Amino acid sequence: MPEMNPMAVENSNTPEGFDEWTEEQAIALASEENIELTDAHWEMIHFLRHHCEEHGTTCSARLVLKAMTTQVKDRGGKRYLYTLFPRGPVVQACKIAGIPLPPYSLDLSFGSVH
Repeated sequence: MPEMNPMAVENSNTPEGFDEWTEEQAIALASEENIELTDAHWEMIHFLRHHCEEHGTTCSARLVLKAMTTQVKDRGGKRYLYTLFPRGPVVQACKIAGIPLPPYSLDLSFGSVH
């Protein structure tokens, strides 16, 4: 897997606004991350988008990761999330879901792998 600058996520082709996101964009963004989207990926992507609609897009990386982990607790929690988003569930999932990266999401302890 090629080494990637974590700041490249900030400069990727993410949608301009939350409401302008499309599933076609998600597929393209996932392809950039070398991820082929499965039903499990879509579940987390739609979960994140719904979570952001309810709680806003400014919640911290810690809260986003906690919500994601709770959603898949019965499947292995954080360990399971890393099988879906190997470079970090918060960073990769938010990028693909077309939502802004939460504050401090590039902190290695909050679901990003560099």
